[in-house]
Amino acid sequence: MVGRDTIEIRELKIDSKSIQPNDVFIAIKGTNVDGHSFIDTVIQAGAKVIVCEQLPENINDTITYIQVEDARKTAALLACNFYHHPSKKTKLVGVTGTNGKTTIATLLYQLYRKAGFNVGLISTIENKINEEIIPATHTTPNPIALNQLLDLMIQQNCDYVFMEVSSHAAHQDRIAGLNFAGAIFSNISHDHLDYHKTFDEYIKAKKIFFDQLPSSAFALVNIDDKRGEVMLQNTLAKKYTYALKSLADFNFRILENNISGLVLKYKHQDIYTHLVGNFNAYNLLAILATAILLGMDEQEALGRISELQSAEGRFDIVKSNRNNIVGIVDYAHTPDALKNVIDTVNAVRTGNESLITIIGCGGNRDKTKRPEMALIAATLSNKVILTSDNPRDEEPEQIIAEMQAGIPPHLAKKVVTILDRKEAIKTSVLLAQPNDVILLAGKGHEKYQEIKSVKYPFDDKEILNEVLNNI
Repeated sequence: MVGRDTIEIRELKIDSKSIQPNDVFIAIKGTNVDGHSFIDTVIQAGAKVIVCEQLPENINDTITYIQVEDARKTAALLACNFYHHPSKKTKLVGVTGTNGKTTIATLLYQLYRKAGFNVGLISTIENKINEEIIPATHTTPNPIALNQLLDLMIQQNCDYVFMEVSSHAAHQDRIAGLNFAGAIFSNISHDHLDYHKTFDEYIKAKKIFFDQLPSSAFALVNIDDKRGEVMLQNTLAKKYTYALKSLADFNFRILENNISGLVLKYKHQDIYTHLVGNFNAYNLLAILATAILLGMDEQEALGRISELQSAEGRFDIVKSNRNNIVGIVDYAHTPDALKNVIDTVNAVRTGNESLITIIGCGGNRDKTKRPEMALIAATLSNKVILTSDNPRDEEPEQIIAEMQAGIPPHLAKKVVTILDRKEAIKTSVLLAQPNDVILLAGKGHEKYQEIKSVKYPFDDKEILNEVLNNI
């Protein structure tokens, strides 16, 4: 350390643009930007303490510098201390996996709110403190924002907090220092390889979360996914499993699965739910197991599950008032998620209806999944419309061309390309016959379309509902 060791500070910051007098600035080396390059700027803005991995050449005598080996992890640990360890004052449960994180976290929030508890939710869609909505910008916030949010939840007497834990968050130490009461692993499939580079690295990032759990926590994993057992290796937490196909600590059997919902059997009891599909049976089983592990009465948990509604943009059903066309909006943006949702639709169809799938792929993201997702859609659907998703800084025509590369000649006649997403939705409704199903995949709950760094208002569900009931 260089400088005074006793100093009154106002706030911790990692964003150089938000510095105010008496702040602590933590210089983090990011993927694109190195916080160390802004040290002089933040000092001019009033920062009094600089936490950094490399001391600057020119030391300012009025500033305290703290040199650390890992600024990311230090930021997380400092934030825990600064906000008086809020995660220790509630029961914090994290959910990780490629698919199902949002649904599991959101439905756990719903269940505990219905049971009368004060509850916090930290998710891709939104953050909530009881009924107050706080917009979400990342699946897992940066460690300072995360601890600040947890502190607000403690101030509102939250008994439980359910949060999504992304692979990025684990890898970047955003969750370091947090005290988890439990962790849930849903499944893993190819995603985020633009960041993690290899599937093995992606798995290791997920596993970091379980490796850091204390012995007082529980680790609950889906062992129908072969990586479930991997997550349990080396964890100090109490180990529990759930499954539909394997013998586990918690099991469901699917009795009925149709467009109206699921009928599930747990031990000797039948459960009726509005949620549809095998993947939701897994999600509901994870929720039931978590509630029981957290101490909720088993019968109360079973009763509450039948009252739950799907998370926004997750197999979200929109019905036509005139011709019984069924629209489904889903966030499926990975090959595995897309296959799951199409398999679910096909499982509940009678066979007399057609499935029209609208799908795109996001720009500036894993390119390897583009041809695979197009192939899945073309193989499992009657008609496919390739369209723009969030092209971000890429050209949508190029993204679609990379998707088309995955479609073999014998499936090409099923596929059309319509660049404009709204026009693609309109076309799907014009093509649909009574009782057909339209699957609008990829964006789910998002209320925007991101093009060249600008977010334009765009709500898949709103537009599909409007078109379905006006054409």
